[in-house]
Amino acid sequence: MTKTISEKKEVAVTLDERNIADAVMNRIAKFEQTGALNLPKDYSVGNALKFAWLMLTETVDKEKRPVLSVASKESVANALLQMCIQGLNPMKKQCYFIAYGNKLEMQRSYQGSVAVAKRYSTLVEINANIIYNDDDFVYGIDNATGRMHIVKHEQQIEHIDINKIKGAYAVAIFADGTSKIETMTILQIKKAWAQGKGGGNTMAHQNFTDEMAKKTVINRLCKSIINSSDDTALFDDEKETPTVYDAAEEEIIEKENKIEMRLQQPAAKPVDEVQEVDYTEVSAGAGAETKQQSIPGF
Repeated sequence: MTKTISEKKEVAVTLDERNIADAVMNRIAKFEQTGALNLPKDYSVGNALKFAWLMLTETVDKEKRPVLSVASKESVANALLQMCIQGLNPMKKQCYFIAYGNKLEMQRSYQGSVAVAKRYSTLVEINANIIYNDDDFVYGIDNATGRMHIVKHEQQIEHIDINKIKGAYAVAIFADGTSKIETMTILQIKKAWAQGKGGGNTMAHQNFTDEMAKKTVINRLCKSIINSSDDTALFDDEKETPTVYDAAEEEIIEKENKIEMRLQQPAAKPVDEVQEVDYTEVSAGAGAETKQQSIPGF
């Protein structure tokens, strides 16, 4: 029976998925065999790849073109590899994919930065607060260590006003009881936002200024923790300033990537019940190309 053009395209996409997933999983296996990578016990590479591919099939670039028809297979494989190396799952909104021309890139969200910081340090929790104009906020710096600490932060509920934000700070608490603090003025925060696609002028930035400011300072603190880890060599190059990903997060969702997840489709099982996907056996119907394609660099 002759296949329709639509059916042939579907077979081709399925083969691309399996070829790329196989390449990524083989590279991950090599990292693990050499001891260069230790993924969390509860992290399923197969499931993360499956969710990522579902996201990619519903993602378009700024020209409204499907990213999988624009981005090179090598860049798709590299983006997925970075996702797996960092132990991220797009289903948990820990990362996003953006096409720049024919190159696909994976970018961490602030949730992803928190997850990675916890994984590669003894981080227990991170808390962030907003500093308003009339707050009594004082921080100190230890002369011996150079570490910052919060001396006092007193706030009255009537002073809470998103139009009167002076700054924000985040505090990371580690297992040994020590802490690490990051502070940012509202000017620094807005400069970070300005590097995003929307320049900090999205509805989220305007209506939820306090929450977006918290995300920005948390993201910067997490980047600092991650960059001090011995495992940073496995992460993607920090080409951007520490807060660009968070500042651009809303633009990534609203403008760059119009991701329309088909939520009405039968999402049969909860995430924790999804079985590991075996990508090594490729079966195709008559007339389909079954030879695994090589991907440059993999």
